[in-house]
Amino acid sequence: MEIKLTNSFERDYRELSKKLQKIVDRKLSLLLENFNHPSLRVKKMGGYKNIWECRISRGFRFTFSIIERVYFIRRVGPHDILRKP
Repeated sequence: MEIKLTNSFERDYRELSKKLQKIVDRKLSLLLENFNHPSLRVKKMGGYKNIWECRISRGFRFTFSIIERVYFIRRVGPHDILRKP
């Protein structure tokens, strides 16, 4: 698998603290290593055909789509980000 970052994700990422950015980086690495890793808590978002969410911390998530062998990382931020996947 491969990761591609969307412009929306990159914009959101720049707004995060350095500490959260490091956590996001670790979670993205984990996603590549093991989609089913328990700390990621990956689940399909209700109401969307191909949008998934992944836990960063208690209040933060990132969303992504899977197309062929690529994870397209869409958005990152607090739970409210899930309303705009």
